[in-house]
Amino acid sequence: MSTAGGEGPRQWGQPSSQDTGTATGLDALARRLAEAARSLQRQTSPQQVLDGVVHLAVALVPGADAATITMVGKDRHCYSAAATSTWASDFDVLQDETGQGPCLDAIWQQQTVRVDDLAGDPRWPVLGPRAAERGVRSMLCIQLFVHRDTLGALDLLAHSTSAFTDESEHVGLLLASHAAIAAADAQQLENVTSALVNRDIIGQAKGILMERLRITSDQAFAVLAKVSQDTNRKLSAVAEDLARTGMWTPGARAGQDRQDTP
Repeated sequence: MSTAGGEGPRQWGQPSSQDTGTATGLDALARRLAEAARSLQRQTSPQQVLDGVVHLAVALVPGADAATITMVGKDRHCYSAAATSTWASDFDVLQDETGQGPCLDAIWQQQTVRVDDLAGDPRWPVLGPRAAERGVRSMLCIQLFVHRDTLGALDLLAHSTSAFTDESEHVGLLLASHAAIAAADAQQLENVTSALVNRDIIGQAKGILMERLRITSDQAFAVLAKVSQDTNRKLSAVAEDLARTGMWTPGARAGQDRQDTP
């Protein structure tokens, strides 16, 4: 992925330009992050993972008063996928309104962004003063993951200036890497679970049609597919309605009859 300026791809998870490499206490940090990783892996849905990440970030990252996970879609609008407070999520609203901000830079430029004083930072002349008025003075933003057409960043907010240090960055980067893996695992589990549930529901609906209309399994699936197409609904939703209610409309039989007519 290229940067906004057209440069070649950068490595993700790199420290900011302020980092001096002097973070300490790495053994204790490793133990805390290992427990954090285990807690994230126990979650069963992507949303639970994201909610867990922001609360862990505030608990683990020195200087953080609040955290959000900012998401940006193909339309380039951003929103909070998870947040520890409305104060934090309101900052994403402000970024979306102004079209600028450190979180957006972290996402689009694939780099860690550390802000010591948002009010006077020339990189965001419109957003900075407005954010400072709302109590956001310093920030640490780390690109989190790329999922389908959505980009995400872990964003840490503080009421005071210069709240984040090298240690903050190191903890944030490590937490983000664990979070990305946990979110991907949860998404895969959710997809597999959803596929199994849908397959079971479609099987139930086919069985109802096969018995009621005296048709084959392939014909029953064709009926469901046609109703799905005619009503512009997902096939699984059509099947779920039939399996849940046992009700079937005459129009569905007519559609099957038309398919069977040579």
